[in-house]
Amino acid sequence: MKKILIAMMFFASLGVMPLSVNAEDKETENQKPAKIRILFLCTGNSCRSQMAEGWAKTLHGDKLEVYSAGITTHGLNPNAVKVMQEAGVDISGQKSENIKDYENVPLDYVITVCPNANETYPEYLKKAKVIHKPFPDPPKQAKEIAEKGGSEAEQLECYRVVRDEIKEYVNSLLESLK
Repeated sequence: MKKILIAMMFFASLGVMPLSVNAEDKETENQKPAKIRILFLCTGNSCRSQMAEGWAKTLHGDKLEVYSAGITTHGLNPNAVKVMQEAGVDISGQKSENIKDYENVPLDYVITVCPNANETYPEYLKKAKVIHKPFPDPPKQAKEIAEKGGSEAEQLECYRVVRDEIKEYVNSLLESLK
């Protein structure tokens, strides 16, 4: 018996778990809810959907598995990266993804953030619940301001406004999905 106790103490000091598991531990482990899988979809996955992905990961990363994609890929918009960084969210490591890459990903929700994506998303996304929540197009707005002689600061303000609108939406997203 003494040898068994010594062996048990030895294995315990190594951090080795016993073969039997407390029933309460099993119950808690099995009750961890699965993360909700959400895809934010836009035309080019360069700005709005990227911001939404960044906010969702930051605000709800413990409850959501978050992706973003575009009908096409336009690359990550540097102004989107800049204004998100101002808000303390780093999206510089994200990349512009094509919706085709998500054909076999089981999604719970697809949130289209622009009219074009809402009108042209592929049929296979209908397996998920599709929500349309459009936001203004910052690059388009910034271009219009630039054409009127507006400053870079005025152009960036378009991005900030949309960034903050997306944050507000994403912040209340979990509640709206219930």
